[in-house]
Amino acid sequence: MSKVAKGDIVRIDFDGWVEDSNELFDTTNAQTAQDAGVYNEKIQYSAIPVLVGGGRVFQGLEEALEGSEIGEEYDIVIPAEKAAGLRDPKLVEMMALREFLKQDIEPHIGMEVNIKNRVGIVTAITAGRVRVDFNRRLAGKSLKYHFKVLSRAEDDEEKVKAVLEMDYGTAEGFRINVPSPASVCIVLPDVCKYDQKWLLAKYRVVADLREGMKADKVRFVEEYVKPAEAPKEEPAPEEIAPEEIPQEE
Repeated sequence: MSKVAKGDIVRIDFDGWVEDSNELFDTTNAQTAQDAGVYNEKIQYSAIPVLVGGGRVFQGLEEALEGSEIGEEYDIVIPAEKAAGLRDPKLVEMMALREFLKQDIEPHIGMEVNIKNRVGIVTAITAGRVRVDFNRRLAGKSLKYHFKVLSRAEDDEEKVKAVLEMDYGTAEGFRINVPSPASVCIVLPDVCKYDQKWLLAKYRVVADLREGMKADKVRFVEEYVKPAEAPKEEPAPEEIAPEEIPQEE
């Protein structure tokens, strides 16, 4: 068996529950989501790429990944301080109802709201006042994971594709050239030229390629290809009505 090490780019399958309530909060498996009654048809359920040590998953899960065996299944419990963190009472605030009405929001308990660029959950409503919890949804909760490392990216192109999928959501349409692990060239698909999501993702891609491949140089290439001109069509000969054809006398 091969053990996972920090800096590896691996593909994992997992289910995650809140320990005390057994609430499924995340999964890569469609059947698990269906069984728990939280299946979302807009979500693509499949194993995800993870850069071990990259800080993209909870600390406790990352520590469990490092040293795990590829192909083995594991069950772990992560304390709150190594998951979404401890709850901060200072992040629970009472706010005036008018702040919500200004944004045409009719608050109700359990509703997720965005107030002044902060996301929180409405936990209580009184006369003219709304209590909002701005803690992370899983803050203060111990989490259970069942996970399996399915594979590890071995060749350079596979690593680049996994990083693109991890940071941008897809590697489709990208053309990749890796003359050496220290130098990576990525030709962008047309969609990236206009996608605000890509403008943010590319900086994460660079950081993860430096971490996962020790790349010193990462180049993104935009191509603008002049469309081929359609061949000019010869004008069709004018049709002449029979009565216009000169007759021999």
